[in-house]
Amino acid sequence: MVASNCPEKDYDCQIQEIQRDIDQIKPAHEKNKSDLAGLRKQIQNIRAKIFDISTQLNNLEKDILDREEKLALREELFNQKSKRHYIVLRQYDPLAPFLLAESATDLLRQVAIRKRIIAEDQKEILKLAEQISSLEKDRETLKTSRASLTSSQQQLDKKAEFLAGEVAKVESYLAGLTSKQKNLLAQKLASLNLPTSLGAGPLLCTDDRKLDPGFSPAFALFTYGIPHRVGLNQYGAYGRAKLGQNYQDILRAYYDGISIEKRSNVNLKVKGYGEMPLEQYLLGIYEMPGDWPAEALKAQVVAARSYALAYTDNGAKEICTTQACQVYKGGSKGGNWEAAVRATEGETLVSGGQPITAWYASTFGGYALRSDDVGWSPRPWTKRLRDTLGDVGNFGELNERAYDKDSPCFYAAQGFRKEYAKSAWLKSEEVADIVNVWLLGSRDPSTQNHLSQVDRSNPDGVETWDTVRVRQELQSRGLTPYTSVSSVSVSGWDTSVGKTNSVSIEGNAGTQTISADEFRNFFNLRAPGNIQIVGPLFNAERR
Repeated sequence: MVASNCPEKDYDCQIQEIQRDIDQIKPAHEKNKSDLAGLRKQIQNIRAKIFDISTQLNNLEKDILDREEKLALREELFNQKSKRHYIVLRQYDPLAPFLLAESATDLLRQVAIRKRIIAEDQKEILKLAEQISSLEKDRETLKTSRASLTSSQQQLDKKAEFLAGEVAKVESYLAGLTSKQKNLLAQKLASLNLPTSLGAGPLLCTDDRKLDPGFSPAFALFTYGIPHRVGLNQYGAYGRAKLGQNYQDILRAYYDGISIEKRSNVNLKVKGYGEMPLEQYLLGIYEMPGDWPAEALKAQVVAARSYALAYTDNGAKEICTTQACQVYKGGSKGGNWEAAVRATEGETLVSGGQPITAWYASTFGGYALRSDDVGWSPRPWTKRLRDTLGDVGNFGELNERAYDKDSPCFYAAQGFRKEYAKSAWLKSEEVADIVNVWLLGSRDPSTQNHLSQVDRSNPDGVETWDTVRVRQELQSRGLTPYTSVSSVSVSGWDTSVGKTNSVSIEGNAGTQTISADEFRNFFNLRAPGNIQIVGPLFNAERR
């Protein structure tokens, strides 16, 4: 493991360090991937040609064999005719026709016949000779072509194998870095106090659209939902239940390929509470408000029961009482929650014969993800889902049709700073600075340790370049910096999986279209306070 130069809990520094590693290997890696893709396409084309040529060669080989058989039968005739023709030429007496002919007419007929036979024999001899010569040439061509094709394919396969190996190595390395980076970002997100589930307490997301920062124009980036978006969408269950869906339909909407089966009331070891029956344990789960619709509560109970059984391996291991597992407060919550526990007694989500680790979270922002989409181990019962009532083609329709739209964290600008009404709104020149940081950092990755946010001490212990210095560095590299931005907009997003693809910026230095991932990375690196974009789907607002 490569040693880090960053303090242990300085996540900004560690993230930048990782990003520098990625940026250093990215150009060569992208070239290898491009070369490999081109080579594979070339190989595909060559293999198609090889197949066509091989077919032709096979046909030629069959034709050669057929011609060899025919020529073998005619070889004797060829030899005989050659011999006869030779004899005729050597022994022919030009006076014979005159001596043997009975009349002038008979004489002329015999002379004509002899000439015709001789001419036909000569033609046949030449034709057979040409065929034999052609046969030998085709046989040599066949041997040469097969050898050449075999050599070409072996060389291409070796090159493709080498490049594929190099790409695989780098992909593996990058995958490890990306996973680590996501882990560090998750720890940084913890400073925003965004709960994983409703069991951690009420959601405190603020709708910054209602806050006036005291300046205009102002820009903010609004994220749809909060981590982690896998499994049961708690506010989604709330919305579905309000529209009349029963708890089994709700569960099947969020978990793929599961069955709902009865499981026995095993004893669980609960940290700090000792051992107790599973059904008693469920009475003290605090993961959903008790006044929510009954079908949403039932769906949550079944998910919690399944999670407990899977987490403890059917009671063999201890389960914690925080949202790191699921929130348990002891006793009985009573009311509608207790009724939901009794109504679904024993009902468990099962896949492959085993209870599933039925993850759940408060707010998905209209889209569920698979476990491997968020860097977890793949689970077959997790799924990608557009969690909406009907199709969506724009953000307005998503805001109207998402089942979890009633969550205060469904659409929120995350983070704030003390000034400007404690909002996440940014000034035009601040957005321009973030764009300049992206321009500089993407052009010259070696500058990134100077590009962290200016309102904190530099994590690398070097000088943080302010707005003016960043502009100067851009100009020294022949790039035109922005001093103001007039528009920030999402120029592309995937309505099927819920991911922003690109962001467009307009300002005094022209228009830039930035990939969403790059924009989010540099935004989170440079934005003041703890203002962040916290998910894959986000939108830009202006006031």
